[in-house]
Amino acid sequence: MENVIQVNGLTMDFGGLRAVDSVDLYVKDKEIVALIGPNGAGKTTFFNCITGIYTPTKGDILVRSTKSQPVRINGFKPNRVTERGLARTFQNIRLFQNMTVLENAMIGKHCRLNAKILGALFRDKKTKAEELKAAQECWEILKKMGLENQCDELACNLPYGDQRKLEIARALATEPRLLLLDEPAAGMNPHETEELTHLIRKIRDEENIAILLIEHDMKLVMNLSERIYVMDHGQKIADGTPMDIRNNPEVIKAYLGEEIDA
Repeated sequence: MENVIQVNGLTMDFGGLRAVDSVDLYVKDKEIVALIGPNGAGKTTFFNCITGIYTPTKGDILVRSTKSQPVRINGFKPNRVTERGLARTFQNIRLFQNMTVLENAMIGKHCRLNAKILGALFRDKKTKAEELKAAQECWEILKKMGLENQCDELACNLPYGDQRKLEIARALATEPRLLLLDEPAAGMNPHETEELTHLIRKIRDEENIAILLIEHDMKLVMNLSERIYVMDHGQKIADGTPMDIRNNPEVIKAYLGEEIDA
């Protein structure tokens, strides 16, 4: 399998603070990989670097969005990163609360539409047909999330767990090859977390995309991931299978002796 993303020596400095220190990581096609570590380890900063929110100080971010050669995306704006096949959710939900569920999903689809400014202004026949097709495709995505009956509901009226699902649906609407989930189980109860675990696996299997997730729920991580990277104080301290990570002394030390498979 090909690498969807290859990160080499990624470093991010904020003044005199080094938040990410020479981290290497790769994710293969259709693989589920977790990035874990204590609070403040640099995980979300790493995500922000590879999705265009920050431009890293050093290192290379190589993305293969098609059969072509990998493209170095350092310095790309977030919209260009999305066009290259990377889509993400955020630790804090960032939906358009006063827009409907369907409208939120269609915002994700926007990067794949061809309508130009004039078409959007005058809404010619071609533009209308493209919008209708996009709406139908987004409805199918919402159906897979179990949200099809709430298409016309405002996002702010959804239960918390469904808002999390809608964020994932919006990301899927961009047609990614790699889906990046930043603490998708945050704030969920055990039943919702179990549903999310099945949903993430279903997305990988049915959509044939790779998934990289940051998560503190170690039961979810151990049950779902094929490989795990561990960060602490901005550095990668371990990587391997769930069994490798569960028994790694450095990982146990980073978690202050907690049972990481609890």
